[in-house]
Formats: sequence, structure tokens, C-alpha cells
Amino acid sequence: MKKALQYIVPILLSVLLIWYLFSKVDFKQTMDIISHGVDYWWILAAMGISVFSHVFRAMRWKIQLDALNVSTTLMQLTCGVFGCYALNLLLPRVGELWRCTFVAQRSKSQFTTVMGSMVADRMADSVMVLFLMLLTFVVAAPALAAFMAKYPVGENILHILYSPAIWIIAVIAIAVICWLLHRFRNSSVVSKLRKWTGEIWRGFAVIATMRGRWRFLLLTFAIWGCYFIQLYVAFYAFTFTKALCHEPALNFGLLPCLVAFVFSSIGMAVPSNGGLGPWNIAIMFGLAIYGIPDVEGAAFSILQWSGQTVMLIILGIFTAIWIGATSSSRNQHKLG
Repeated sequence: MKKALQYIVPILLSVLLIWYLFSKVDFKQTMDIISHGVDYWWILAAMGISVFSHVFRAMRWKIQLDALNVSTTLMQLTCGVFGCYALNLLLPRVGELWRCTFVAQRSKSQFTTVMGSMVADRMADSVMVLFLMLLTFVVAAPALAAFMAKYPVGENILHILYSPAIWIIAVIAIAVICWLLHRFRNSSVVSKLRKWTGEIWRGFAVIATMRGRWRFLLLTFAIWGCYFIQLYVAFYAFTFTKALCHEPALNFGLLPCLVAFVFSSIGMAVPSNGGLGPWNIAIMFGLAIYGIPDVEGAAFSILQWSGQTVMLIILGIFTAIWIGATSSSRNQHKLG
């Protein structure tokens, strides 16, 4: 039942959010914009840029694994990343488990060690999102304040965050968990958990001492630079977002793109199939701050998401073919 819920809930969430999205816009008008108001060369360019972000991610991951004495090739890691995102389109978060399993098997390493490196990979991304959020709230503060004054969307959330009761409950919950772990510290379950978290921590902590940590940082900026550039390039595909790129007051569209980019990055944290639903609504919200109507924001988000999804499917097929071909070669080598 637990596993079933892990797969069913994200799918239901995606369906619910897509239904909500189209309940707010005229679907026929949205499709008309996609059919007649788009320069698809810019969408193709954005799709091409996305490939580089995956390759840079594999290069960054290799730095961690080398520091952990996990012997693997860049091609294996690149296909691991390709396959990870392709699988996440079907079952959210399954891709991460698959890529760790795939790399651990190919490199004959501990799964938990590889998993620890993947956790560090995600933590680095979380730090980048936090940094970009802070940057956005500074540089786009006037636009955000004006939008919130007109549409007080986050008022209830702020009330919850500022509620003392919420923080008291959180502290009590953490204290209870810590007490339970200490009380049953000699049990087999807690012992296994400690061993598992130790391996995870080893994979994460290696970032601080590994050789190439500055390359790791540079590649982190390269990954997120690709994410931002591919969204900015897509702005030129639509007349209404292209107009933002001609506004000097908006830093030629960089500011609206940054706001939409940060909201979409937060939306990707919501468990769904490839971000479908949360990502689209987050993009629409970001564009609405700069006066883009929902129907146009929906057209932009649907087409941009679709382009990236098609690219992930292509990369997933390539990965499946490559794994099949290399597996056959490995088997023949063993028989020989």
C-alpha cells in the first residue's frame, strides 16, 4: 500500500493541478497560441541547451565518485543522468534510485556510497535554489510586492509560518524522534539506519575535502546556468515574452525570466510526473507578476514543458539502446 501510494499520489497530484490549470484558462485559445504564435526554432534551441545541463551534471557527479574511489566512466554517468530524468517522467523519484543502482552495479560499488553522492548532488541543487530565491526577493522585490498587494496569494502561508504553534509542534516532533532513536539505539532497525546514514553522510561529506571541489562549484553554476538560459531562450519563441526581452527596465527580460525560473525550480520539488502541473502553474505565476495573462502563461509553460519532455524521451531511448549494446559486449567479454 505504501509503495502504491508513492506512485499513485504524484500522478493524482499532476492530474489535479492540470485540471486546475485548464479550469482557469481557455484551452482553445491556449492551443491557438501554441499553433500559430510560436517560433519553434527557439524551442528547439532550448531543448538542445538542456542536453548540456545533463552532461555537466554527470561531470560534476564524477568528481564526487572519483573522490569516493568509485571507478566509473563519464559515459556511464551521463546515461545514468539521462535515464534518471526519463524514468522520472513515469514514476517520480524512481529515476534517482535507478541511476544509483545502475552506477553501483556497473562500478561494483556500494549502493549506499553512490546514493550518498547523489544526496550531495541534490543538496548542492537545493543550495543553488535557495541562493536564487534570495537573489530574486532582492532584485524583484518591487514587482513581487505590487503583485502580492493586488493578489494576496501568500497571505495564509505567511500566517502559518509566523504561527508559534507550528514551530512548537515542529520542535516537539524532532525531540520525540531523537528520544526514540536514543531509546532504541541498540535495536537492529536503528543499527541498520545508523549504518545506512553513515554511508550516505560519507558520500555527502566528501565534497568538503575532495580534489576538484572548485570544479564541482563551477559545474554547479554551469548546470543552473543552462537551466536559466534555456528558459530565457524560450522567451524569444512567443511574442508576449519576447516583448519583455525588449524592456531595458526589466534588464531585457532577465528579471522576469529569473522570477519565473525560481518559482519553477520550487515547483519541481513537488512530487509529480516530470514536474507536470506544479512546474506549469509556477511558471504562470512568475509570468503573471509581469502582466502576462494566464492563457498566454499556460501556452508558454505547456510548450516549454513539452519540448523538454520530448528531449528527455529521446535521451531515455538513447540510454536504453546504449545500455543494451554495452551489456551485450560485457556478456560476450565474460564468455570469452
